[in-house]
Formats: sequence, structure tokens, C-alpha cells
Amino acid sequence: MNNNPRIAIVDPNTLAVLGLTHLLESVMPVMHIDSFGSFAELEANHPEQYFHYFVDVRVVLANMPFFQQMRHKTIVLASSAADNTAPLSSFHTICTSLPPKQLLRSILMLEQHAHAHGRNLPSLPPVETNISAPLSPREIEVLSLIVKGFINKEIADQLNLSLPTIISHRKNLMSKLGMRSVSALTIYAVMHGYVGVDEI
Repeated sequence: MNNNPRIAIVDPNTLAVLGLTHLLESVMPVMHIDSFGSFAELEANHPEQYFHYFVDVRVVLANMPFFQQMRHKTIVLASSAADNTAPLSSFHTICTSLPPKQLLRSILMLEQHAHAHGRNLPSLPPVETNISAPLSPREIEVLSLIVKGFINKEIADQLNLSLPTIISHRKNLMSKLGMRSVSALTIYAVMHGYVGVDEI
């Protein structure tokens, strides 16, 4: 049995569940994530065991008595800002129709503020890292600028380095961290304190 704290995603949209699961596993790797297509499925699986519920807005509205009691643990998944109606004003809400970078920022902000960089999570054994060698100070500088949205040429200009050198640093970073996307680098940089969530 997995003893990690558990998160429940309750959403009938399978594609949305898959995407959110991937993001949450990246942002909160110590969590175990279960998904349910309906409130009835959640209710049948000991809902009290979950540290958080990420729940489609329609499911919350249809089952308000339960989620109102659990509002401090519930994050409403709204498809637009208009979904944040008066009955939901006391809930944390994430708008799922945001552009990818803004959605990632919303989830990172939620994790950083709610969990105080992980300090509010239950204590667990340290998560093993797959990084073979620590990042050099120059790699950290390049990483920070990448996740802040600068392109290679701008990074080269800022650091007074050649464009091929920046491209080489970028390849080395991706290889060393085993990451293939700027989103993955962003999560890594924020979670390791190299950039603040308000800088991305």
C-alpha cells in the first residue's frame, strides 16, 4: 500500500484528468493521485482519505453539502472565470481554459502558497533525484532565464555569451535533468527555488 498523501481528481473528462494528473505528478511528486469520473465513484472509495480534491465545477455544484464541508481541501476546476459563481466564492478555483503557461503558473502558485514549498505536506522520505551531477552556477542562470521566457539570443546577450554556448547549455540542462520541455524545466526551477512562481 502506498503511504503517500493522496489527491482525488473528480472529473468526467478523461483527457482533462490525464493532463491534470501529469501536471500534479510533476508539481507534487510525493502525492498519490486517484481519478474518478463521478462523485458516486469518489464516495464509494473512502473520500475522507484525500488530502485534496480537484473537482469539476459541475460536480461541486451538484454535491455542495459534501464539498462545502471540505472546501479547505477542494480545488474547483472551472472552464471559465464565469464559472466562479457566488456559491463557489469560498473555494480555491483553477481556470482550466488558461493558456498552458498560465495554467502551470496557477498550479505552482497553489502548491507554493498552500503547502509553503512542501513544508505543510506530511513528512515523507526524501524523493530520490535522477540528476547525475548538480547544476553549475551558469546552468542555473541559463535555466532561470529560459523559464522566465527569454529566447536563446536574449539569454546570450544578457549573459554576454555566444549563441552556440547558450544552445549547448540548454541541451546540457535538458539532458542532465532528463526533461524535454520548457514546462518541465519551469516546474523544476520553481520547485527547487531557482525562480519564484511570480517570475514565470
